[in-house]
Amino acid sequence: MTRPILLFPDPRLKKVCDPVGRITPEIEALADEMLATMYAAPGVGLAAPQVGVLQRLFVMDCTKDPDAPRAPLVMVDPEIVGTSEALNTYEEGCLSFPEQYADVTRPAEVRMRWTGLDGRTHERDFDGLWATCAQHELDHLNGKLFIDHIGPMKRQMISRRMTKMKREMARA
Repeated sequence: MTRPILLFPDPRLKKVCDPVGRITPEIEALADEMLATMYAAPGVGLAAPQVGVLQRLFVMDCTKDPDAPRAPLVMVDPEIVGTSEALNTYEEGCLSFPEQYADVTRPAEVRMRWTGLDGRTHERDFDGLWATCAQHELDHLNGKLFIDHIGPMKRQMISRRMTKMKREMARA
């Protein structure tokens, strides 16, 4: 089952999310639905607030090769425990901002710590698209969007486009 994805400027996208704490069957079901939603979109990451759940959980799979097996990751209560000094600029998009893209500069490598659906603490280093995606999704849990990392002119342009798109969708 998939869930509808909230579109900017939905105010829930700007909220700081609550910790999940314990892994429950409801959290496992939410993670499954979020993965199904992300793959159907299609996207490489999806945070719980994007489906209207204000809890600290996101899913990602940055496997780009269509012949490679999927590598889904579910991160509950994730945190960054280290970043590289080296930076990387990547053209980011977001499922809550269809067809909108902007260059965002972030640390090129990150070390993440999170609780898995197995209830255990995991820690792993990410680089490339995986590092960018992990930081982008963690931002969502803190009420921060990729447009918050870009200049005011470009941010205003994307915000206006999204407001117009939502208005047109409401009329349809």
